[in-house]
Amino acid sequence: MEKFIKTALEPFKEVLIITCKNISDERGYFSEYFNQSAFQKVSGNATTFVQDNFSLSRKWVLRGLHFQKEPFAQAKLIRVLRGGIFDVVVDLRKKEKTFGKWAGVMLNEVDNKILYVPEGFAHGFLSLSDKTELLYKCSTYFNKDAERTLCWSDNTISISWPSEVPISSVIISEKDRKGLSLQRLLELDELF
Repeated sequence: MEKFIKTALEPFKEVLIITCKNISDERGYFSEYFNQSAFQKVSGNATTFVQDNFSLSRKWVLRGLHFQKEPFAQAKLIRVLRGGIFDVVVDLRKKEKTFGKWAGVMLNEVDNKILYVPEGFAHGFLSLSDKTELLYKCSTYFNKDAERTLCWSDNTISISWPSEVPISSVIISEKDRKGLSLQRLLELDELF
């Protein structure tokens, strides 16, 4: 039995939704969420993860859109442990036909899905539940000097955040409020 099933998050063939299969019986279930060898087999790439991060967010907290510029670019493997999120990625690779495009997916604690975000993408999410807990693996260590934030409301990208969220209720950090537009990041030559 295969432990993992992958699907691409359209329009990106590189961003993957990986579904973990459960082994269930009368006691409950068991699921393997990460195995380096199995990950490489299902994803088709050799990303190695070096750091795990955990976040706890209240309902309507918006985090992102974050990335680290080269040579500290990060791939991420994201899993919701509790609650639910609307997860968003934006392609920041200037030479790709999907440059500046975004995709979003709902992830929650019961769907057994993990999102793989490769290097070259900004990532962020909106918490849809109280006490949303996220665990994510990163392929490189956090580097404060390389950290960048793309504006979550950039009109040139036009992300369609869930419509049931009252915009006046969204909770955003000061750092994320000061996120730069895609155009400004291009001008600063901070994209991929």
